[in-house]
Amino acid sequence: MRSGRLRTLRGYGPVIALAVAFFAVSALTVPARRLQLTVGADATGAAVTADGSGAGAGPSGAAAASGSAASGAVDAGPATTRPSGPAAPRRVTRPGRAGSVEGGDAAEAAEPLGAVTPCSDRARQIPKDPYSPPCLAFTGNNGGVTSRGVTKDTIGIGIRFPADPIDFGQAYQFLADHGIHETRDDLERTARGLLDYFNATFQFYGRKIEPVIWQGSGLAAQEIVGGGQDAANADAIKSAKELNVFADASAFTPPYADALVKQGIVAVGAPYMSRKWYSDRAPYAWSITPDCSLITETAGELYVKQLLGKPAQYAGGDLQGKPRKLALIAPDVPWYQDCINDGVRRIKESGGDVAVRISYSLDPSVFTSQAASIVAKLKDEGVTSVACGCDPILPVFLTAKASEQNYEPEWLVLGTALTDTDIFGQFYNQQEWRHAFGISLIGPQQPVRASLGYRAYKSVRSDEPSIAVDLLYYFIYVIAIGIQMAGPDLTPTTFQQGMFNYPRATGPAGSWGFGPGDYTPMDDAMVIWWNPDAESPYNGKKGAYQTDGKRYRPGQWPSEPIPVHPGGAS
Repeated sequence: MRSGRLRTLRGYGPVIALAVAFFAVSALTVPARRLQLTVGADATGAAVTADGSGAGAGPSGAAAASGSAASGAVDAGPATTRPSGPAAPRRVTRPGRAGSVEGGDAAEAAEPLGAVTPCSDRARQIPKDPYSPPCLAFTGNNGGVTSRGVTKDTIGIGIRFPADPIDFGQAYQFLADHGIHETRDDLERTARGLLDYFNATFQFYGRKIEPVIWQGSGLAAQEIVGGGQDAANADAIKSAKELNVFADASAFTPPYADALVKQGIVAVGAPYMSRKWYSDRAPYAWSITPDCSLITETAGELYVKQLLGKPAQYAGGDLQGKPRKLALIAPDVPWYQDCINDGVRRIKESGGDVAVRISYSLDPSVFTSQAASIVAKLKDEGVTSVACGCDPILPVFLTAKASEQNYEPEWLVLGTALTDTDIFGQFYNQQEWRHAFGISLIGPQQPVRASLGYRAYKSVRSDEPSIAVDLLYYFIYVIAIGIQMAGPDLTPTTFQQGMFNYPRATGPAGSWGFGPGDYTPMDDAMVIWWNPDAESPYNGKKGAYQTDGKRYRPGQWPSEPIPVHPGGAS
């Protein structure tokens, strides 16, 4: 009965991400998408670094050794371009206490670390996985305790569940109406299964990820809007001093992520922060969502080059063809407003303007009343084009209220928080959303059971995973990449260097790459538009985003119009 229920609900997996990313369960999901792959290897089929050297050669040229890592179970596409080696192994001391940090205890005798070399049998660690790091073989000593939370056998990874119960108000009823009744047990069981997968398939140099799943004292409902810092601090101190973890895969609220950083713990999760926010917290703060600086750069460039000063040809009713009048909507949280400030500045520097700027409370219990007042203001101001840097549920209420008022603006999709996924587009009022187009930093959708996360879980377990399996998969994947690319001498510093050496790759969650000043994976975007009559490959239902599939990085968007056909018009 349970497996049948999950099969029925799996099409609604991204709905869980609302709770996860914005309202207090665990983290933001990146839904499964159709693969767009970049291939590359040398003439022998071996992985090649940016400078042409072997995949196992780190910045200082690690010594070679024979052997290979275990083959992975996921089969998702050919090799990516420019595989790079891990951070170069270094001599470390081997302290005998679990809490020792980088450098170890000088009183201990130093031992050289083992050797890392490219695998002899394949270029990728996981063959045909589009995001797989290069395959690496390892022999010798891994250095033992190289950092807090790291021993010769284990790497402690924390997963904190906040203390507050879920109370979504009207949004909760929306979720309940769609049969969403996922439990903490579902999430924990799925996380453990995925960790089994990564432990079995990635090169962790003789170590295994050891999950530390625990109940915190912090309240995510407060933290997600900027409060609750004292409790977040207490939880971070516990993570460092009592739980002794190297990294945390549930740092999805900025206050908790910031508190972990101050304790020297690698924190993965804070969504849509600015590029500066992550850089200021290097080498500790990372996320699976793009930084909001990339979003504002991308959306601002597209708007200025393609839409500014032109008529609102994709609006409906009496707004169609009128001069564009832009409105920006975003949560009233300071760090998101900072990004909106940046976007407004970019548009003004290019000779444009934002006619109306609206902030709203990330409190789903009052979404209906907020949506009513927002739509009234937009209509009174004659706004033709609405850009919503929103959570995925507010547009449910916005489009409903707009329809009631016969107000049909262009809805400009910014690719935030799953608003660019078919499942949420299907929830929005279709007469309204037929006027939607914009950007997406992820890729075209694929069928649910073709997702990398689902297939990874099923490769190690026979039961059905949580409907948030992809969310958990990508959060852990970022950590797994950093651990493998760091080499055996695992510290926050070598984790960062390993991430910077990770070869750029394109797959179902968009184009990934990291580097100085770039602590989030996504690097580019594509144009999308909504067709209410198209069948979604995700769940086979009517309503799907469409795209020409071309991806552009900031500074590369063409000035000539990119053809879009909202509503299915040709």
